[in-house]
Amino acid sequence: MDWAVQSRSILTLGLPNMNGQLAASGRGRHETYTATPKRFWPAVAILLAFCATAVFGTADGFAQEEKKKKKGKSTVVVINEVRKEPLLQTMPVLGRFVALRSGIVAAHIGGPVKTIFADVGDRVEVGKVIAVLDTDSLKWRYEVARAEMTEAQARVRTAKVRVKLLTQELKRLSNLRKSAAFSQARFEDKQVEVSQAQSQVAEAEAVLKRHKATMELTHVQLEHANIRAPYGGVITRRHTEIGSYVKEGDQVFTMVDDTGLEIEADIPSKRISGLSPGLKIIANIDPKTRFDAHVRAIVPSENPLARTRTVRFSTSFKDKSQALAANQSVTLHIPIAKLRDIVTVHKDAVINREGKNVVFVVEKRRARLKEVILGDAIGNRFEVIQGLEPEDRVVIRGNERLKDGKRVTTESPAS
Repeated sequence: MDWAVQSRSILTLGLPNMNGQLAASGRGRHETYTATPKRFWPAVAILLAFCATAVFGTADGFAQEEKKKKKGKSTVVVINEVRKEPLLQTMPVLGRFVALRSGIVAAHIGGPVKTIFADVGDRVEVGKVIAVLDTDSLKWRYEVARAEMTEAQARVRTAKVRVKLLTQELKRLSNLRKSAAFSQARFEDKQVEVSQAQSQVAEAEAVLKRHKATMELTHVQLEHANIRAPYGGVITRRHTEIGSYVKEGDQVFTMVDDTGLEIEADIPSKRISGLSPGLKIIANIDPKTRFDAHVRAIVPSENPLARTRTVRFSTSFKDKSQALAANQSVTLHIPIAKLRDIVTVHKDAVINREGKNVVFVVEKRRARLKEVILGDAIGNRFEVIQGLEPEDRVVIRGNERLKDGKRVTTESPAS
């Protein structure tokens, strides 16, 4: 048998047996062929190469087909719209109640303390006497001043009577001008006496005013011996005791008017733009107590260390069941900026890549990478300063491994 027949038999029958013989069967007959190893193994190699090419070629075809299918497949993402909305975000700031009237009640005159009518914690009304100084010496000084004033009044009356008398004499001399008994020298002397008497009246009246002022000052000192509450409020401290001697200006009591309170807060300088005189805000002492407060004044002085400015808020808190106190804490909800319309984007849409804030915007069913510049956080959104426009659709789920230009299938977020 030639090699062509032997090769055909190998391709038809398969591998040889242990003795190098090939069994062939065909058309009802059985034939046995014998081949030497040198001629047989090249044919086996060709057969194996053929099989490997068929197998690996088929696998590579499947891989390319899968790659094509994968390349055409879109990624499912969840989107959210960029919105334009009014800036209504507020931030809590801790403030405190401050009294409009509080301070020291001082002695207006010097003297020993005779009686004290108020103690720490007592509520007093305006004008109520809360302490009295010893006034015995002042009373006698007042009597002396009144007597001196009475004496001065008598001297004024005497001077006026003398002026009247001299004026009458001058008038009689004037009527004798046409008679021989008229004396010009005597007439001129009388005129001088009248002028002198009038000057004495003016002098007596000046003395009277001085004694009257002395008496009034003594009377005022007597009144100031009664130390009165300058306004209604509560005594917070007592600085003296009965029998102690106080000088003019010494501290006697400390008072605070708890009925006239307003709120003071140190507001960050960058948030001042959201405040203006008359602006109404919400304040609360505790979670259950809320009331309105209005901006009264913005103090134009900044703390360079804390970068804050002092702002005063007027309030109409009328809950008498809850007593307020100076320096009591209160929470103010102030706007973070001036009321305006802003563009916002959902926080989940923002990704930080290489130190830049980026988002994926869905355009024509493909994700486009855009860099954005953000402002303040407002709830679960960011203010967009640059990079996005209202109604842009951005990816908020599935954007972690998303690539620019990737085909996507969009879904709305769950409510």
